[in-house]
Amino acid sequence: MSLKYAVLAALLEGEASGYELSKVFDVSLANFWPATPQQLYRELERLAGDGLIEARTVPQERRPTKRLFSLTEAGREQLGVFAAESTRRPTAVRDEFLIKMQAMDGVDPAAVRALVEERRAWALGKLARYERVRERLLDGRTEQEHLREADRVGPYLTLSAGIAFERENARWCEHVLTVLDGRRTPAGPAGQPLG
Repeated sequence: MSLKYAVLAALLEGEASGYELSKVFDVSLANFWPATPQQLYRELERLAGDGLIEARTVPQERRPTKRLFSLTEAGREQLGVFAAESTRRPTAVRDEFLIKMQAMDGVDPAAVRALVEERRAWALGKLARYERVRERLLDGRTEQEHLREADRVGPYLTLSAGIAFERENARWCEHVLTVLDGRRTPAGPAGQPLG
């Protein structure tokens, strides 16, 4: 899948500037489809050129003119076709951190612990951010009320997947730290660790 459909889906929320879309990607779409602002702006230009979105300029006082993007009918139709298609392949995890964990034996345990603690802190930070977005989406309603009454439930459901993912990341990191704490490196002469 290309960034194209992620941008079209983000515009289902309504007209937005490139800056606003980059914030949407940073907060709510980054849990499953990250994009840099540069990638996003290039994709907006491409989509406008293809007639899937349209742009209008809005003059601003004391600021540069702002461009606002919105879906065209063709963009909505293409997004609908994409959403109904079967997914081509399951998710594949490509994570440098997991390669490091695969190769951790024989590495300084303090260095491994620092990497795991860093990953856990990232997961907890993202989880806190996602929980704030969740509270904004719920806007005082219960989850059941939101899912029953909201105009769109897709953003909430994808956010809940991100929350579950980061909770599991944090839980797994805690498990790894417990394993590291339980391992003992046999001591050699003069108390030096072996291997």
